[in-house]
Amino acid sequence: MIIQILVDNPNSWLIPYAKKLNKNLIQFGHESSLIFKHDQVKKGDILCLLACEKIFEKLDLNKHNLVVHESDLPEGKGWSPLTWQILEGKNKIPVTLFEAEAELDAGTIYGQKIIELAGTELLPEIKHKQGLATLDLILDFVEKFPNNKGKDQEGESSFYPKRTPKDSELDPFKTIADQFELMRVCDNERYPAYFNFRNKKYTIKIFEND
Repeated sequence: MIIQILVDNPNSWLIPYAKKLNKNLIQFGHESSLIFKHDQVKKGDILCLLACEKIFEKLDLNKHNLVVHESDLPEGKGWSPLTWQILEGKNKIPVTLFEAEAELDAGTIYGQKIIELAGTELLPEIKHKQGLATLDLILDFVEKFPNNKGKDQEGESSFYPKRTPKDSELDPFKTIADQFELMRVCDNERYPAYFNFRNKKYTIKIFEND
């Protein structure tokens, strides 16, 4: 079986998990490849679109074009669903495997796993759980191929907006406890937490002490 894994951002946090997925698929006897550009995609059986920043348009090249999204679709379509749900106070986050279509996050659902959080995890641990769930869903799909049974999305859709650096801003007049959910989902390097006070901007980075 010809399987391709597309990650169009070579600096994505998902790269180690994409490499592990590719290695596992090769060990299972599949013709698998990890690629980073849309024009490298060729005809095949399964294309896995992982953390792609641009919309992949040539959906006719492969029999299945799989996407993983961290919400109970059709609820929570859009951007950074895992982060938004943690900010809402949720500690059980659905991770959904579905078929990519021209319409955003609207395709047939093939599987779902639940990420359970204790409420203490910081972003690296949260992302690790997300990465493992992604691998499990795709490997399960491959194992069942071509006898995969999907279901249509049902219910009303909701959409999360794209996050910006502004979304990492803390309020200096609120307590740490009040803002801990925001602090734990901030990226210390790319989008660190910060606050403005006395006409100065201050950056805060958070780490767990063992």
